[in-house]
This record gives sequence, C-alpha cells and structure tokens, in this order.
Amino acid sequence: MSTLQPQFFHRVSAPALAYHSYWSENSPYPTVLFLGGFRSDMQGSKALYFEQACRQRQQPFVRFDYRGHGQSAGVFTEGTIGLWLADALAVFDQLTVGPVLLVGSSMGGWIGLLLARARAERVCGFVGIAAAPDFTREIWEERMSAVDKETLMQQGFIDVPNHYSLEPYTITERLLADGAEHYILENAPLIQGPVHLVQGMKDEDVLWQTAPRLKDALSRAGNHTVTVHLIEDGNHRLSRPEDLVLIDRLIESYRT
Repeated sequence: MSTLQPQFFHRVSAPALAYHSYWSENSPYPTVLFLGGFRSDMQGSKALYFEQACRQRQQPFVRFDYRGHGQSAGVFTEGTIGLWLADALAVFDQLTVGPVLLVGSSMGGWIGLLLARARAERVCGFVGIAAAPDFTREIWEERMSAVDKETLMQQGFIDVPNHYSLEPYTITERLLADGAEHYILENAPLIQGPVHLVQGMKDEDVLWQTAPRLKDALSRAGNHTVTVHLIEDGNHRLSRPEDLVLIDRLIESYRT
C-alpha cells in the first residue's frame, strides 16, 4: 500500500476527490488514467502496480477515488454511475494533459467507456480489466429474485453478498435507475486507438462472455482493433503477478 498522502481536488458544488498523479515531460507514452471498480479505491494492488511501472518508464499516470470511495469525500450509498462519471470527467479535464489511455477495472470499465464517448478527441486507447458495462441491468434482470426486488422497492436498497469481504455490497434503487440512463452496450464509443479487454474465465462477478459481447458492441460502433485476452484460470481481480505483467505490457504498447 502506498504511504504517500493523496492530493485533493476541491470542487465548489461536489465532494472533494482524493488522487495521486505522476507527470513526466516529453514522455513518448500517453497519460494513463486508472479507473477503479465498485467500492474499490486507488490503493488497490492494480492501481499501485501500474503507477510504479509507469513511473519506471516515465509515463504520466493518474489514479483517484470516486466520491464515497476510499479517501474522497461523499457518501458511497448516494453515488450513481452518472455521479461517478462526473467525477471521472472532472479528473480527466483538470488533471490530465494530452492523449489519455483509459484503464478501467470492473465498474471502471463502464465509466471508462462513457468517458471515452464524452472525450473522444483525447482518448487514444482503452484497456478493460474485467470490464463490467451495464452491470446494474444484470443485477436487476438476472441476479435479483422477486423477493429481492420487492425489498428494494420497499426500502430503497438491498444488501447483496460480497465475495471479498464479510461486509455486503449495498445496491440502491437510485443506482439501478441511474444505471439504466447510462447503458453503453447499445451505444458503444468509437475510440481512436486499440482496445484491449482482459477477462478471467473464472470470474464470478463478471461472466467471461461479457468481454466478447463488449467486443461485438465496440466493433459495431466502428472500432477495428479490439482484442479480447481470456485468462483461463483468472478470477475477477486479475491481480496475480502474471496478470499484472500481462496488463502492463498492454499499457506499455501505446505510444503518443
């Protein structure tokens, strides 16, 4: 875990965002903007590994916490895809320069695709790590029982099991409703550069078939270079040494 204290991006009408950034003049590489997952934070092993790798090759790098996550201000259960996208847009606009390579993990993959659509002129590529586009639709349509849905409608939220902690995930009615306003698979972005989708086939949170489905959506949008990297024994986190090395090689392959 990083011992460096984060910087804070203060905003007038939105929660302050914690971030770490590294800048290098005249780098031959694009700036990497790392986008974390649902209830994850910028102190995770992937974010720290990629930052260190980028520093070693003098590649600009930014990682941050969405509102309600990690060290940022705000309340997690008040967050939505639209609000977390607004956070990512603010960081993109204020803390990055030049061409940007988006690296999105899980929910960060969905946020990254929305960001690529909104800032198409500066996004030069996308690396998805178990990317979870439209995951709120899957929760509602495939993972929630009739009883779960009734509970959600009555109390406005429901707690679901968390594979990585004894503390459950809280899914709010607001999150699901807002998610429906940001579905991306039917309106995928056109990205000016290669797209790599890294997916574990033993992922219990994002089914491995999601990556080929996302590739098809991106191809329909006009993206010609979309590669799916299926890791037969990989899980959702994809944070083993061999996983990190593979993903970093993909990140390093981009040039300005």
